[in-house]
Amino acid sequence: MIKTLEAKKNSAAQPAQAHRVISGMVLVLLLSIAAWWITQQVYGQKLPLGIPGKALEYPLWAALVGLTGNLLLRLTRLRETVRPGIRTELFLKIGLVLMGAGINLGMMASAAGGAIIQSIIMITSVFFFGWWVAGKFGLDDKLRAVMSTALAVCGVSAAIAAAGSVSARKEQVTYVTGLVILVALPMMVITPLLAQSMGLSESVAGAWFGGNIDTTAAVTGAGTIYGETAQKVALIVKSTQNTLIGLVAFLLAVYFARKESGGKQTRPSLRLVWDRFPKFVLGFVLASLLFTLGLIDGGKGSAIDALKNWAFTFAFVSMGLELSIQEFRQMGWKPVAVFLIVTVFNTLLALATSYVIFTYISPIQ
Repeated sequence: MIKTLEAKKNSAAQPAQAHRVISGMVLVLLLSIAAWWITQQVYGQKLPLGIPGKALEYPLWAALVGLTGNLLLRLTRLRETVRPGIRTELFLKIGLVLMGAGINLGMMASAAGGAIIQSIIMITSVFFFGWWVAGKFGLDDKLRAVMSTALAVCGVSAAIAAAGSVSARKEQVTYVTGLVILVALPMMVITPLLAQSMGLSESVAGAWFGGNIDTTAAVTGAGTIYGETAQKVALIVKSTQNTLIGLVAFLLAVYFARKESGGKQTRPSLRLVWDRFPKFVLGFVLASLLFTLGLIDGGKGSAIDALKNWAFTFAFVSMGLELSIQEFRQMGWKPVAVFLIVTVFNTLLALATSYVIFTYISPIQ
Protein backbone atom coordinates (compact mmCIF):
# COMPACT_ATOMS: atom_id res chain seq x y z
CA MET A 1 0.00 0.00 0.00
CA ILE A 2 2.77 2.42 0.97
CA LYS A 3 4.74 1.53 -2.18
CA THR A 4 1.64 2.13 -4.30
CA LEU A 5 1.11 5.56 -2.78
CA GLU A 6 4.77 6.44 -3.31
CA ALA A 7 4.59 5.31 -6.93
CA LYS A 8 1.53 7.47 -7.54
CA LYS A 9 3.25 10.41 -5.87
CA ASN A 10 6.35 10.00 -8.02
CA SER A 11 4.33 9.61 -11.22
CA ALA A 12 2.45 12.82 -10.39
CA ALA A 13 5.67 14.67 -9.64
CA GLN A 14 7.30 13.77 -12.97
CA PRO A 15 4.86 15.75 -15.18
CA ALA A 16 5.15 18.71 -12.79
CA GLN A 17 8.94 18.63 -13.05
CA ALA A 18 8.75 18.29 -16.85
CA HIS A 19 6.45 21.30 -16.94
CA ARG A 20 8.98 23.37 -14.98
CA VAL A 21 11.84 22.33 -17.28
CA ILE A 22 9.85 23.18 -20.40
CA SER A 23 8.69 26.50 -18.92
CA GLY A 24 12.27 27.48 -18.10
CA MET A 25 13.57 26.58 -21.55
CA VAL A 26 10.74 28.45 -23.27
CA LEU A 27 11.57 31.51 -21.15
CA VAL A 28 15.26 31.28 -22.09
CA LEU A 29 14.29 30.99 -25.77
CA LEU A 30 11.99 34.02 -25.67
CA LEU A 31 14.54 36.16 -23.83
CA SER A 32 17.24 35.04 -26.28
CA ILE A 33 15.10 36.16 -29.22
CA ALA A 34 14.64 39.52 -27.48
CA ALA A 35 18.41 39.80 -26.98
CA TRP A 36 19.06 39.14 -30.66
CA TRP A 37 16.49 41.76 -31.64
CA ILE A 38 18.17 44.36 -29.41
CA THR A 39 21.58 43.44 -30.85
CA GLN A 40 20.32 44.08 -34.39
CA GLN A 41 18.78 47.42 -33.41
CA VAL A 42 21.95 48.66 -31.68
CA TYR A 43 24.48 47.28 -34.17
CA GLY A 44 24.47 50.25 -36.53
CA GLN A 45 24.04 52.96 -33.87
CA LYS A 46 26.59 55.33 -32.31
CA LEU A 47 26.49 55.00 -28.52
CA PRO A 48 27.61 57.45 -25.79
CA LEU A 49 31.38 57.93 -25.24
CA GLY A 50 31.92 57.17 -28.91
CA ILE A 51 31.35 53.45 -28.50
CA PRO A 52 30.19 51.89 -31.79
CA GLY A 53 27.06 49.82 -31.49
CA LYS A 54 28.72 46.85 -33.19
CA ALA A 55 31.25 46.68 -30.33
CA LEU A 56 28.49 45.62 -27.94
CA GLU A 57 27.48 42.30 -29.41
CA TYR A 58 24.92 39.73 -28.36
CA PRO A 59 26.69 38.39 -25.21
CA LEU A 60 26.18 41.70 -23.39
CA TRP A 61 22.55 42.14 -24.41
CA ALA A 62 21.76 38.51 -23.64
CA ALA A 63 23.19 38.89 -20.12
CA LEU A 64 21.30 42.16 -19.54
CA VAL A 65 18.05 40.67 -20.80
CA GLY A 66 18.66 37.70 -18.49
CA LEU A 67 19.18 40.03 -15.52
CA THR A 68 15.93 41.84 -16.38
CA GLY A 69 14.12 38.52 -16.57
CA ASN A 70 15.68 37.58 -13.23
CA LEU A 71 14.22 40.69 -11.59
CA LEU A 72 10.77 40.09 -13.06
CA LEU A 73 10.78 36.46 -11.95
CA ARG A 74 11.63 37.49 -8.40
CA LEU A 75 8.92 40.15 -8.35
CA THR A 76 6.33 37.64 -9.58
CA ARG A 77 7.79 34.83 -7.40
CA LEU A 78 8.08 32.53 -10.41
CA ARG A 79 11.86 32.01 -10.33
CA GLU A 80 11.76 28.58 -8.69
CA THR A 81 9.03 27.47 -11.10
CA VAL A 82 11.24 27.91 -14.19
CA ARG A 83 14.63 27.30 -12.58
CA PRO A 84 14.97 23.60 -13.69
CA GLY A 85 14.93 24.75 -17.33
CA ILE A 86 17.74 27.28 -16.92
CA ARG A 87 20.76 25.22 -18.02
CA THR A 88 23.70 27.62 -18.22
CA GLU A 89 26.39 24.95 -18.16
CA LEU A 90 24.67 22.80 -20.78
CA PHE A 91 24.19 25.68 -23.22
CA LEU A 92 27.75 26.85 -22.67
CA LYS A 93 29.28 23.44 -23.35
CA ILE A 94 27.22 22.99 -26.51
CA GLY A 95 28.38 26.39 -27.74
CA LEU A 96 32.01 25.61 -26.98
CA VAL A 97 31.93 22.31 -28.87
CA LEU A 98 30.28 24.01 -31.85
CA MET A 99 32.89 26.77 -31.73
CA GLY A 100 35.56 24.12 -32.12
CA ALA A 101 34.04 23.37 -35.53
CA GLY A 102 35.34 26.74 -36.74
CA ILE A 103 38.89 26.57 -35.38
CA ASN A 104 41.72 25.28 -37.52
CA LEU A 105 44.16 23.15 -35.54
CA GLY A 106 47.03 24.89 -37.29
CA MET A 107 46.12 28.11 -35.51
CA MET A 108 45.41 26.22 -32.30
CA ALA A 109 48.86 24.64 -32.43
CA SER A 110 50.51 28.01 -32.95
CA ALA A 111 48.75 29.40 -29.88
CA ALA A 112 48.97 26.27 -27.71
CA GLY A 113 52.61 26.72 -26.71
CA GLY A 114 52.03 30.25 -25.47
CA ALA A 115 48.73 29.23 -23.90
CA ILE A 116 50.40 26.48 -21.88
CA ILE A 117 53.14 28.82 -20.65
CA GLN A 118 50.61 31.47 -19.73
CA SER A 119 48.28 28.99 -18.03
CA ILE A 120 51.02 27.60 -15.80
CA ILE A 121 52.13 31.11 -14.78
CA MET A 122 48.60 32.37 -14.20
CA ILE A 123 47.19 29.37 -12.35
CA THR A 124 50.16 29.04 -10.02
CA SER A 125 50.55 32.75 -9.28
CA VAL A 126 46.86 33.62 -8.92
CA PHE A 127 46.01 30.55 -6.82
CA PHE A 128 48.76 31.10 -4.25
CA PHE A 129 48.19 34.87 -4.16
CA GLY A 130 44.46 34.27 -3.62
CA TRP A 131 45.16 31.65 -0.95
CA TRP A 132 47.49 34.07 0.85
CA VAL A 133 45.11 37.06 0.70
CA ALA A 134 42.15 34.94 1.82
CA GLY A 135 44.23 33.73 4.76
CA LYS A 136 45.03 37.32 5.76
CA PHE A 137 41.28 38.05 5.83
CA GLY A 138 40.68 34.97 7.97
CA LEU A 139 38.51 33.03 5.51
CA ASP A 140 37.74 29.35 6.04
CA ASP A 141 40.24 27.05 4.28
CA LYS A 142 37.58 25.42 2.13
CA LEU A 143 36.27 28.79 0.99
CA ARG A 144 39.87 29.86 0.32
CA ALA A 145 40.38 26.81 -1.89
CA VAL A 146 37.15 27.24 -3.87
CA MET A 147 37.68 30.98 -4.42
CA SER A 148 41.38 30.70 -5.29
CA THR A 149 40.69 27.91 -7.78
CA ALA A 150 37.81 29.81 -9.40
CA LEU A 151 39.98 32.90 -9.86
CA ALA A 152 43.06 31.00 -11.01
CA VAL A 153 41.54 28.49 -13.42
CA CYS A 154 38.17 29.11 -15.03
CA GLY A 155 35.48 30.43 -12.75
CA VAL A 156 32.29 28.46 -12.13
CA SER A 157 33.49 25.06 -13.43
CA ALA A 158 36.70 25.30 -11.39
CA ALA A 159 34.77 26.36 -8.27
CA ILE A 160 32.50 23.33 -8.58
CA ALA A 161 35.46 20.99 -9.13
CA ALA A 162 37.37 22.44 -6.16
CA ALA A 163 34.29 22.22 -3.95
CA GLY A 164 34.00 18.51 -4.67
CA SER A 165 37.66 17.97 -3.85
CA VAL A 166 37.57 19.79 -0.49
CA SER A 167 33.95 19.00 0.52
CA ALA A 168 32.98 22.67 0.66
CA ARG A 169 29.54 23.73 1.82
CA LYS A 170 26.92 24.41 -0.84
CA GLU A 171 26.52 28.04 0.22
CA GLN A 172 30.25 28.61 -0.22
CA VAL A 173 30.11 27.35 -3.79
CA THR A 174 27.00 29.40 -4.53
CA TYR A 175 28.64 32.52 -3.12
CA VAL A 176 31.81 32.14 -5.19
CA THR A 177 29.97 31.34 -8.41
CA GLY A 178 27.74 34.36 -7.85
CA LEU A 179 30.81 36.58 -7.42
CA VAL A 180 32.34 35.11 -10.57
CA ILE A 181 29.28 35.95 -12.65
CA LEU A 182 28.78 39.38 -11.10
CA VAL A 183 32.38 40.43 -11.85
CA ALA A 184 32.67 38.66 -15.22
CA LEU A 185 29.72 40.42 -16.85
CA PRO A 186 31.11 43.99 -16.69
CA MET A 187 34.63 42.75 -17.47
CA MET A 188 33.26 41.16 -20.63
CA VAL A 189 32.63 44.70 -21.93
CA ILE A 190 35.30 46.72 -20.11
CA THR A 191 38.31 44.63 -21.12
CA PRO A 192 37.69 44.85 -24.90
CA LEU A 193 37.33 48.62 -24.57
CA LEU A 194 40.58 48.82 -22.57
CA ALA A 195 42.34 46.56 -25.08
CA GLN A 196 41.19 48.83 -27.90
CA SER A 197 42.40 51.94 -26.10
CA MET A 198 45.82 50.31 -25.58
CA GLY A 199 46.01 49.24 -29.21
CA LEU A 200 46.48 45.55 -28.39
CA SER A 201 46.60 43.07 -31.25
CA GLU A 202 43.76 40.58 -31.42
CA SER A 203 46.02 37.71 -30.33
CA VAL A 204 47.33 39.59 -27.28
CA ALA A 205 43.86 40.86 -26.39
CA GLY A 206 42.36 37.38 -26.77
CA ALA A 207 45.07 35.89 -24.56
CA TRP A 208 44.39 38.60 -21.98
CA PHE A 209 40.67 37.86 -21.96
CA GLY A 210 41.28 34.11 -21.75
CA GLY A 211 43.77 34.40 -18.90
CA ASN A 212 41.89 37.01 -16.92
CA ILE A 213 38.09 36.76 -17.14
CA ASP A 214 36.77 34.02 -14.87
CA THR A 215 34.03 32.38 -16.92
CA THR A 216 34.38 30.77 -20.32
CA ALA A 217 31.11 32.35 -21.43
CA ALA A 218 32.28 35.88 -20.61
CA VAL A 219 35.70 35.15 -22.16
CA THR A 220 33.94 34.15 -25.35
CA GLY A 221 31.81 37.29 -25.18
CA ALA A 222 34.83 39.58 -24.77
CA GLY A 223 36.58 37.88 -27.67
CA THR A 224 33.46 38.16 -29.83
CA ILE A 225 33.28 41.89 -29.13
CA TYR A 226 36.96 42.45 -30.02
CA GLY A 227 37.27 40.32 -33.14
CA GLU A 228 37.25 36.83 -34.65
CA THR A 229 40.94 36.10 -33.97
CA ALA A 230 40.63 37.45 -30.41
CA GLN A 231 37.65 35.18 -29.85
CA LYS A 232 39.53 32.09 -30.98
CA VAL A 233 42.74 32.86 -29.07
CA ALA A 234 40.73 33.67 -25.95
CA LEU A 235 38.98 30.32 -26.19
CA ILE A 236 42.26 28.45 -26.75
CA VAL A 237 43.86 30.08 -23.70
CA LYS A 238 40.80 29.49 -21.53
CA SER A 239 40.42 25.91 -22.79
CA THR A 240 44.08 25.26 -21.94
CA GLN A 241 43.37 26.44 -18.39
CA ASN A 242 40.21 24.31 -18.37
CA THR A 243 42.22 21.16 -19.08
CA LEU A 244 44.12 21.73 -15.82
CA ILE A 245 40.96 21.62 -13.68
CA GLY A 246 41.43 17.91 -13.08
CA LEU A 247 45.02 18.32 -11.92
CA VAL A 248 44.18 21.22 -9.59
CA ALA A 249 41.20 19.31 -8.15
CA PHE A 250 43.37 16.24 -7.59
CA LEU A 251 46.08 18.23 -5.78
CA LEU A 252 43.45 19.90 -3.58
CA ALA A 253 41.95 16.50 -2.77
CA VAL A 254 45.37 15.19 -1.73
CA TYR A 255 46.09 18.27 0.41
CA PHE A 256 42.75 18.27 2.25
CA ALA A 257 42.70 14.49 2.65
CA ARG A 258 46.07 14.60 4.37
CA LYS A 259 45.10 17.63 6.42
CA GLU A 260 41.86 16.08 7.67
CA SER A 261 43.63 12.80 8.48
CA GLY A 262 46.21 14.55 10.64
CA GLY A 263 48.92 14.55 7.98
CA LYS A 264 48.79 10.81 7.25
CA GLN A 265 49.62 9.61 3.75
CA THR A 266 46.29 9.42 1.95
CA ARG A 267 45.99 8.72 -1.76
CA PRO A 268 42.70 9.76 -3.39
CA SER A 269 41.67 7.69 -6.41
CA LEU A 270 43.15 8.77 -9.72
CA ARG A 271 39.62 8.55 -11.09
CA LEU A 272 39.04 11.95 -9.46
CA VAL A 273 41.14 13.55 -12.20
CA TRP A 274 38.89 12.07 -14.88
CA ASP A 275 35.71 12.88 -12.98
CA ARG A 276 36.73 16.54 -12.71
CA PHE A 277 38.10 16.79 -16.24
CA PRO A 278 35.85 19.02 -18.44
CA LYS A 279 34.66 16.49 -21.02
CA PHE A 280 33.46 19.19 -23.42
CA VAL A 281 37.12 20.00 -24.16
CA LEU A 282 37.36 16.63 -25.93
CA GLY A 283 34.34 17.55 -28.06
CA PHE A 284 35.92 20.91 -28.83
CA VAL A 285 39.16 19.25 -30.02
CA LEU A 286 37.28 16.64 -32.08
CA ALA A 287 35.19 19.33 -33.79
CA SER A 288 38.37 21.30 -34.53
CA LEU A 289 39.98 18.20 -36.04
CA LEU A 290 36.98 17.57 -38.29
CA PHE A 291 37.03 21.23 -39.42
CA THR A 292 40.78 21.12 -40.09
CA LEU A 293 40.31 18.00 -42.24
CA GLY A 294 37.51 19.69 -44.16
CA LEU A 295 34.86 17.23 -43.04
CA ILE A 296 32.61 19.88 -41.48
CA ASP A 297 32.22 23.64 -41.96
CA GLY A 298 31.77 25.71 -38.83
CA GLY A 299 33.24 28.90 -40.24
CA LYS A 300 31.66 32.33 -40.02
CA GLY A 301 28.22 32.44 -41.62
CA SER A 302 27.71 28.67 -41.64
CA ALA A 303 24.79 26.81 -40.09
CA ILE A 304 27.05 25.50 -37.31
CA ASP A 305 28.24 29.04 -36.60
CA ALA A 306 24.61 30.18 -36.27
CA LEU A 307 23.82 27.33 -33.88
CA LYS A 308 26.92 28.23 -31.85
CA ASN A 309 25.76 31.85 -31.52
CA TRP A 310 22.32 30.73 -30.36
CA ALA A 311 23.81 28.31 -27.83
CA PHE A 312 25.97 31.10 -26.37
CA THR A 313 22.98 33.45 -26.31
CA PHE A 314 21.04 30.88 -24.29
CA ALA A 315 24.05 30.58 -21.93
CA PHE A 316 24.37 34.34 -21.37
CA VAL A 317 20.63 34.74 -20.79
CA SER A 318 20.77 31.87 -18.30
CA MET A 319 23.72 33.47 -16.49
CA GLY A 320 21.64 36.59 -15.94
CA LEU A 321 18.64 34.58 -14.80
CA GLU A 322 20.68 32.64 -12.21
CA LEU A 323 22.35 35.58 -10.46
CA SER A 324 21.27 35.93 -6.80
CA ILE A 325 22.09 39.00 -4.68
CA GLN A 326 20.60 37.41 -1.55
CA GLU A 327 23.36 34.81 -1.51
CA PHE A 328 26.01 37.54 -1.25
CA ARG A 329 24.51 39.06 1.88
CA GLN A 330 24.72 35.80 3.79
CA MET A 331 28.52 35.55 3.51
CA GLY A 332 29.54 39.10 4.44
CA TRP A 333 32.00 41.58 2.90
CA LYS A 334 35.37 39.88 3.49
CA PRO A 335 35.11 37.33 0.65
CA VAL A 336 34.06 40.15 -1.68
CA ALA A 337 37.14 42.16 -0.74
CA VAL A 338 39.39 39.15 -1.30
CA PHE A 339 37.77 38.40 -4.64
CA LEU A 340 38.21 41.96 -5.91
CA ILE A 341 41.83 42.23 -4.72
CA VAL A 342 42.78 38.99 -6.44
CA THR A 343 40.84 40.00 -9.56
CA VAL A 344 42.95 43.16 -9.89
CA PHE A 345 46.12 41.11 -9.46
CA ASN A 346 44.85 38.59 -12.02
CA THR A 347 44.00 41.33 -14.52
CA LEU A 348 47.40 43.02 -14.37
CA LEU A 349 49.39 39.78 -14.41
CA ALA A 350 47.37 38.40 -17.34
CA LEU A 351 47.93 41.60 -19.32
CA ALA A 352 51.69 41.47 -18.76
CA THR A 353 52.07 37.76 -19.54
CA SER A 354 49.80 37.94 -22.60
CA TYR A 355 51.75 40.83 -24.08
CA VAL A 356 55.16 39.25 -23.53
CA ILE A 357 54.21 35.71 -24.59
CA PHE A 358 52.06 36.50 -27.64
CA THR A 359 54.25 39.37 -28.86
CA TYR A 360 57.75 37.97 -28.36
CA ILE A 361 57.76 34.30 -27.26
CA SER A 362 54.91 32.73 -29.22
CA PRO A 363 53.40 35.27 -31.66
CA ILE A 364 50.52 34.09 -33.85
CA GLN A 365 51.18 34.71 -37.53
